[in-house]
Amino acid sequence: MSNNFKALSLSYKNAPVEIRELLSLDEASMQALLIKLKEFFNVSEAMILSTCNRSEIYYSHNLDLSDELIKLLISEKGITGADQYKAYFEILTKEQEAILHLYRVAMGLEAQVIGDMQISNQVKRAYQMSADLQLAGPFLHRLLHTIFFTNKRVVQETSFRDGAASVSYAAVELIEVLTKEIKNPRVLIIGVGEIGTDVCRNMVNIPQASVKITNRTQATAEALAQECGYEVVPFENILDAIQEADVIVSSIMKNEPFITKEIVANLEILSFKFFIDLSVPRSIETAIEEVPGALLYNVDNIQSKASEALERRIAAIPAVEQIVRESIEEFNDWKKEMMVSPTINKFKNALEQIRQEELARYLKNATDKEAKIIDKVTKSMMQKIIKMPVIQLKAACKRGDAENLIDLLSDLFDLENQKENH
Repeated sequence: MSNNFKALSLSYKNAPVEIRELLSLDEASMQALLIKLKEFFNVSEAMILSTCNRSEIYYSHNLDLSDELIKLLISEKGITGADQYKAYFEILTKEQEAILHLYRVAMGLEAQVIGDMQISNQVKRAYQMSADLQLAGPFLHRLLHTIFFTNKRVVQETSFRDGAASVSYAAVELIEVLTKEIKNPRVLIIGVGEIGTDVCRNMVNIPQASVKITNRTQATAEALAQECGYEVVPFENILDAIQEADVIVSSIMKNEPFITKEIVANLEILSFKFFIDLSVPRSIETAIEEVPGALLYNVDNIQSKASEALERRIAAIPAVEQIVRESIEEFNDWKKEMMVSPTINKFKNALEQIRQEELARYLKNATDKEAKIIDKVTKSMMQKIIKMPVIQLKAACKRGDAENLIDLLSDLFDLENQKENH
C-alpha cells in the first residue's frame, strides 16, 4: 500500500467568502466531480467535502493531480482562468500531512468555530457518497472509520464539544430550550447578515421548527431561503410576521431600536413571545419586557455563554491533539501491516501447497481416521511454523524495516513465483 494519499483544500483560512461561494459544490457537483476523478484520472479512492467554510478533495494517486483537479473544479463551476484561483488552495501532497489535515478538519480543530459539531456529520455524508460511488477502498474505509472512532473518544474524554462556542449556534440552542414545549415552533429571523445567515443554517438542528426569514434586500433572503428550505416574508409585511411568530431573532444593523415597546404592546400575546436580539447596536428596545408575555434575550447573554464554551474548548485542544496523534499512530501501524499482508498470504499459500502435495503422496493407503489425524497434525505444525515469521514481519513493520525480511522470505520460498504456481 503506497504512500499516495493527497489533499486539496480551499478554506476560510486562505480564501475570502466570495471565492468560497464561487467555488462551493452542491451534492450533484460533488458526484459529477468524483465520477470524473474515477473515469479521467483512474483514481481508485477519493472523497469531496464541501461546507460553507471549505471545499476539499482527498484522493489516492501516485501522481500529484493538484493542477488538473483545480482546473476540473473551475470548469465544473463554469469559470475560466483557473490559474488565478490556484493561490487560494492549500496543496498537501505528503500522505501524513493529508491524513493529519483530514483528522483536524473532522475533529473541528480547523473550524472557524473551534469544535464545530456539524463537521463530523458533513464528513460522514462525504464518505457515504464516496462509498456509494465505489470510490472508498480499504485505505479510505479504514481511515474514515478510525476518524469516526476518534471523534467518539474526543466527545467522551474531553470538553472539546461542550456548549455552543459561537453566538449564532448559542442562539439556536437557546431557541431549542425556549420552544421545547411548543409542538411546531414558529421562528422569524430578521436580517440575514453574517450572524443571521449562521442562525438560519444552524436552525437545521431544530427540524420541527417552521422558519421564516426577512431582509431589506429580498434577493439575499430568497437565496438563503432556497439553500435552507425556508419561507421568505417581504420586509414590508414584517409586523404581521412578528405577530405570527413564537420566536423573533433580530440581527439587523440600525442605529436605533427597530422593534419598540410600542410595536410589541400592539401585539396579541396569548402566552409568551420570545425576542432574541443579536444586533450591535441593539435593534430591540429593552422596554419591551414591560409588556406582559414578552421576554427579551440580548447578544451579551448569549455571547457570555459562547465565550465560556469557547474557553473550555480551547483548553481541551492539547488533549484532542494527543488523541489524534494516538489514532494516527494506530492507523499507520495498520497501514504498515497491510504492506506485508500479501507476503504473509503468499507464505501461507506456499506452505499449504507443500502440505497438500505431501499429503497426496503419503495418504494413498491411509484410512479415513488416519487421514484426519495426519491432516490435523500437519495443519497444527504449519500454523506453528508460520507464527514466528508473521510476528517478526509485523514487528519489523512497526520499526520500518520489513523490507529485508520480505526479501528473505521471498527468496527462501520463491514467493514471487508462488502466486503463479499456486
